[in-house]
Amino acid sequence: MAEAKPKSGNDMTVVRGLDVARYMGRWYEIASVPSLFQPRDGRNTRATYKLQEDGATVHVLNETWSKGKRDYIEGTAYKADPNSDEAKLKVKFYLPPFLPIIPVVGDYWVLYVDEDYQYALVGEPRRKNLWILCRKTSIDEEVYNQLLEKAKEEGYDVSKLHKTPQDDPPPESDAAPTDGKGVWWFQSLFGK
Repeated sequence: MAEAKPKSGNDMTVVRGLDVARYMGRWYEIASVPSLFQPRDGRNTRATYKLQEDGATVHVLNETWSKGKRDYIEGTAYKADPNSDEAKLKVKFYLPPFLPIIPVVGDYWVLYVDEDYQYALVGEPRRKNLWILCRKTSIDEEVYNQLLEKAKEEGYDVSKLHKTPQDDPPPESDAAPTDGKGVWWFQSLFGK
């Protein structure tokens, strides 16, 4: 029996007709393939999305807690192709975050979202990064396993996924000292 050929980035199944307004709000990271831009000891990682007045741009706030401090970075997201109904977004952050000099743009492809917009699977065409997101700090194990299967179908190595520790209730953004807006980007790049 021949092995199934891994899908290329172009073959990846992406959500069509994403209801952007329903997708807005806070999502908790249940698991991820760790990226260079996240502290290795991060917990309570979450993303908050807010649609801007132009109706096409999304404000992105990514937060995580590391060594008792709230680390965060802000950016913007927009459709990669405004004429497509595929949920393929570009996310732009500036590096360093406190001196907007070098834009860092990444892909954010919504691979799956349930009909109630309570959990989502997000990836990108190179299959280096993957996120399982939920509106709550925890997810039903059966749903989690279904999302793992979906990720496998799209060609991801799910053995690289790491579950993100989440406290319940989650911490408040203004209840913890911050790291100076973006220092964690540098620390994560150099493995600190």
